Amino acid sequence: MNPETEYREGIDDLAANYKNILKLLGEDPEREGLLKTPTRVAKAMQVLTRGYNMDPEKVLLDALFEEKYNQMVIVKDIDFFSLCEHHMLPFYGKVHVAYIPNGYITGLSKIARVVDIYSHRLQVQERMTLQIKECIQQTLKPLGVMVVIEAKHMCMQMRGVEKQNSITTTSDFCGAFNQAKTREEFMNLLQSEGKRI
Repeated sequence: MNPETEYREGIDDLAANYKNILKLLGEDPEREGLLKTPTRVAKAMQVLTRGYNMDPEKVLLDALFEEKYNQMVIVKDIDFFSLCEHHMLPFYGKVHVAYIPNGYITGLSKIARVVDIYSHRLQVQERMTLQIKECIQQTLKPLGVMVVIEAKHMCMQMRGVEKQNSITTTSDFCGAFNQAKTREEFMNLLQSEGKRI
C-alpha cells in the first residue's frame, strides 16, 4: 500500500464517522475549514494503521542470507510512531534491536521495517516490544534476540497526569540474552553514544 495514493476498503465509512464525531464535539462539519477534515482524518488513520495489512515475517524472509557470523548484530535508534490503543493518541521514540545470528542474517533495513509494521497498528508499548522480538526469533531462529523501546506517550503528556518529560522503557529478550553478561554488552553498546529520544 502506497500511503499517499492507495487506501483500504472502508475509507468513506471512516470519513462519515469522523464527520459525526465533529458534530458530537460541537463543531460544524460544514464550515469551510472542516469540509475536508473527515476524509483527511480517515486517510491519515489508514496510513497510521497500515501495519495490519503487512506481514513482518515475510519482510525478513525476503532478505534472508546464509552467513557464518555469530556475534551480536545491533540496529539501534530506529525511530517509530504509533497509536496507543487506549486513547488513540500517539506514542513515539526509538527501538533498539540486537540478535545473534545462527547461520542466517537478514538485511539491516528489514529490522526497521518490522518495527514499522508493528508500530503502524493500535498498540501498547509492552506488546509491541514482545511482537518485534518474537517475529525475529521465529523467522531467523537466531541464538538470541533482545529488543528495547524508549518512548514518550502523548496520553501522559496531553491528558491525565500531563507529565511532559517522562520516558517509558520496555525490554524483552530470549536465548543468549538470558545471560546477564550478554544483556549488559548490548546495553553498554546502546549507551556508548549517549543518545536519548
